[in-house]
Amino acid sequence: MTENSLDTAGRQAAADQAGGARAAAAGPGSVDAAGGLDGTVSSTVVKRQPGGGRPPRPTLGRRAVTFADSLWRPALVLAVFFAAWWFVAAREYVPNYLVPTPGQVWETMTTQWSELARHTVVTLYETVLGFVLAAALGLVTAVAIAYSRTLDKALYPIVLFAQVIPKIAIAPLLVVWFGLGLTPKIILAVLIAFFPVVISGVAGLRSTDPELLDLAATMGAGPWRTFRKIRFPNALPHLMAGLKVAVTLAVVGAVVGEFVGASEGLGYVLLLANGNLDSALLFADLILMSAIGIVLFVLVEIAEALLIPWHASRRAGVSLTTS
Repeated sequence: MTENSLDTAGRQAAADQAGGARAAAAGPGSVDAAGGLDGTVSSTVVKRQPGGGRPPRPTLGRRAVTFADSLWRPALVLAVFFAAWWFVAAREYVPNYLVPTPGQVWETMTTQWSELARHTVVTLYETVLGFVLAAALGLVTAVAIAYSRTLDKALYPIVLFAQVIPKIAIAPLLVVWFGLGLTPKIILAVLIAFFPVVISGVAGLRSTDPELLDLAATMGAGPWRTFRKIRFPNALPHLMAGLKVAVTLAVVGAVVGEFVGASEGLGYVLLLANGNLDSALLFADLILMSAIGIVLFVLVEIAEALLIPWHASRRAGVSLTTS
């Protein structure tokens, strides 16, 4: 069995489960009919670009327009939010020591930027390292659970049990075991981000069409090549969804660890601001935490676009109408 045939089979299986295989195989205005379990026939009308081939790659200007179109709605929501925030704080419907004005928050961020940047780098390092470890360990665990029924029965309950334990409850224990350094924060980030990776990985690996696996085995593909060419590409859409959840949870894990015992990091700054009733610093700290999560989420989104451009959610110009 050639490498190209396995690559094609893997992509075809994943695209078919997303509903895109019919669109890629059909001609302009063609109808794909399949018999249902009850003997009825369902049809999928595939609308293709003129010429029957793949849709043309969008130009740079078109991409800029699409990007701007995707941003104006959240920008409008944020503008409304900040306008309401400014109105409430400026009129002092809520005391300024509880809700500062956006100007006060901005002034705090600019005057204390060097210190805030140092703490942001610490939290970012803990988050990224915890996320990477959680992704690696979660993928290995998902593969073990998906491939072995024994490990499935042995590991799955333990993974679930570890997830339901409140992480804030074990944070002091981690500080006692590993001290006040970065280690407890990274471990908490791993523990919180681990579960979504395992669940999404198992769901993706188990979603491969069994008939395709039988075909690969019949054509002489071993377990490793089947995993590399078919199972793993098919699991990527599920896995990337889990990674996007995990990367935001990793920020929570790092900050929770800093709450318990730390001398640096945004969680430590949050405790100081709360103790001093410095609401402007508190809001600035929260904005920086959110910025870390948003930036990391966007990076995972970009990685998803590069890894699975063939997936239905990433293809443009092909619309499916099911009747």
